[in-house]
Amino acid sequence: MPQLLLELFSEEIPARMQSGAARDLERMATERLKAAGLTYDTLTTYAGPRRLTLVVEGLPAATPERSEEVRGPRASAPEQALEGFLRKTELTRADLTERDGFFYGLVREPGQKTTDLVADMVEQIVRGFPWPKSMRWGDGTLRWVRPLKRILAVFDGRVVPFEIDDMPAEAVTEGHRFMGAGKPFAVHDFADYRAKLEQHFVLLDFADRKLKILEAARAACHARGLELVDDDGLLDEVAGLAEWPTPILGDMDPQFLDLPPEVVRLSMKVHQKYFAVRDPATGKLAPNFIVVANVEASDGGVALAAGNSRVLSARLNDARFFWGEDKKVGFDAWLSKLSGVTFHAKLGTLAERTMRIAALAREIAPLVGADPDQAERAARLAKADLASGMVGEFPELQGVMGGYYARAFGEPEAIADAIRDHYKPQGPADSVPTAPLTVAVALADKLDTLVGFFAIDEKPTGSKDPFALRRAALGVIRLVLEAKARINLHFIAVEHAKRMRGAGYLDVVDRIEALLQFVEERLVVLLRERGSRHDIAAAAFATIGTTEIFIDQLVARVEALDAFLSTDDGANLLAGYKRASNILKAEEKKGAVPTGMVQTGLPNQPEAEVKLVFATEAARTAVDAALDAEDFAAAMTALARLRAPVDAFFTDVMVNSDVAEERDNRLKLLGQVRAVMGKVADFGQVAG
Repeated sequence: MPQLLLELFSEEIPARMQSGAARDLERMATERLKAAGLTYDTLTTYAGPRRLTLVVEGLPAATPERSEEVRGPRASAPEQALEGFLRKTELTRADLTERDGFFYGLVREPGQKTTDLVADMVEQIVRGFPWPKSMRWGDGTLRWVRPLKRILAVFDGRVVPFEIDDMPAEAVTEGHRFMGAGKPFAVHDFADYRAKLEQHFVLLDFADRKLKILEAARAACHARGLELVDDDGLLDEVAGLAEWPTPILGDMDPQFLDLPPEVVRLSMKVHQKYFAVRDPATGKLAPNFIVVANVEASDGGVALAAGNSRVLSARLNDARFFWGEDKKVGFDAWLSKLSGVTFHAKLGTLAERTMRIAALAREIAPLVGADPDQAERAARLAKADLASGMVGEFPELQGVMGGYYARAFGEPEAIADAIRDHYKPQGPADSVPTAPLTVAVALADKLDTLVGFFAIDEKPTGSKDPFALRRAALGVIRLVLEAKARINLHFIAVEHAKRMRGAGYLDVVDRIEALLQFVEERLVVLLRERGSRHDIAAAAFATIGTTEIFIDQLVARVEALDAFLSTDDGANLLAGYKRASNILKAEEKKGAVPTGMVQTGLPNQPEAEVKLVFATEAARTAVDAALDAEDFAAAMTALARLRAPVDAFFTDVMVNSDVAEERDNRLKLLGQVRAVMGKVADFGQVAG
């Protein structure tokens, strides 16, 4: 079937916008083709430095004819009504049929040419494209990310006839700005288009550009006995900057390797878009870099490499200046500057935040096996590098530079490491520190953020989380789990809120419950990502009050409950629980359900009822002991022993006996079964 090829050719599209533009083009085209009634086999989009491309395979030449039966006026209606209906539907009397006292007619809507529909679709896409930033140029009405130069639109080998603001669609495109043939060339389908672009030094596919960069960069390094330092983010960016990416290995002055390696790498990446290179023998940075050019130079890139080396030297000289000047200043001067930096209008200055974190780190330290004095010291210094010249130039190095400066100023290694890593983990893929001192400071930092913003009622709403509180909560959870720490979050949060209140803030202790529920929600998300079911986590959490939140305990409950419910005993007991719960709920609607001691020895009492009474009491004792010992697996084992007695009870015993004493006794027994199981989890929240 026919193929549609569309290219929107413009001046340079920023690399950061290209992937989003490809997704938007796919979405807009899909929506409009569907709305037009056009089916297709595949739809693919491509984005590059100067073009957005869409190729749709398997489109029909036209939409099919559609027909619809419409009801007209009553057969007894005046003649004028019938004539009006005929004019509206363009039917004749001969086209009508009479049924149930009404006239009916079949209205046929002819199919539309795909080229007409595509022309409308492209204009809608171009005029409504959601660029984050766009511009208007000349006297036209179009807005595009950069001036739009050409529109290529070919359907079934022929140009789709339309124009937008005096820009006609054509079957012509252009190659590389510098290395191409210097003039536009014609294409007739996607295969021809892609092949000719490559002949004119344009790699259309983003994945192909990335692969070319990686392979050529690694080959250039290998030829000199070096290794490329991988950087996926930088790779994505440079693949969006060059249509014909050509990696070149350059040299830099070895003296710059005296700088912290993070400074060298970040200066290369942020300012110049260079890849760092390392010596595989030592694992350290080598005095080299990879620059990705957009041309194949006649001299093999020698001049390009030399020019880029001079620019990099200038940048690294700036970094060396900051490094040297910062080491002349020191923490005391930086800490004094923090008094003049507002953290948040309602949460005080960075200096005040630092004091809060230091006090909190001291409290947490014994709980994670750290020295309180060292924890307080590390926390007091953790934010100081925010006032340094290097972090002012490279904000991404906050914490990292603090660690280097701490070593330079003679602080112990453990304190330097804690300063360096206290922001971790900063995302789900980030590593989690395990050194006790670092854990104490990192927890204090994140808990101060959480308590502070919940205290001023700045909770995340929907998809908005401007203060990254979800990330902070997840960080707290991961730190506690990795450290295997026993921390009462309720107590810590309440005490920290009181500390804030003492510093002049409102009494916000009543908002701590909302914070702890928020942490629980993040824990549910984490457990779900690890494979636990949402309903099982909710069931396990339902039995724990917010004043008893121990993250390790919650996780152990969920894991034990998940394992139990995956067994036959667990699945059958769950069914029994739900049956008992449904009976009790039905009775509760009628009035108060009997409670109190369950009797044995009643006249004609079934053996299954007696056995369940004793099994329930034994389970209660065993469950209480297991929960006191936090042995949740043992608690599940105790519940498993109820499976057979519960099954036998529902098989042999009629709960709604005509004898009131028997009925009340059995309802009491079911209530006790539910209560015993409820000590472990709210089984009513478990699906199934």
